[in-house]
Amino acid sequence: MAELTEIASFQRTLDQELLALLRGASLECPACGEFVLHEGARVRCPECGVVLHGRIEQSDQASAAPARAG
Repeated sequence: MAELTEIASFQRTLDQELLALLRGASLECPACGEFVLHEGARVRCPECGVVLHGRIEQSDQASAAPARAG
């Protein structure tokens, strides 16, 4: 008989999915599964109306970095 291996979960948690959406790595709405629109600092689903606020833009990341004393 063949040896069984342990099944690993590949499902993302809600926190992981929301962070992926906010950084632009995911394009799927967590509520309905449709494609989302990235509109500046917010992510919006045109199908179900879900809106996430607070997406960090590339230029905002550079200005948000703490200054180093040298």
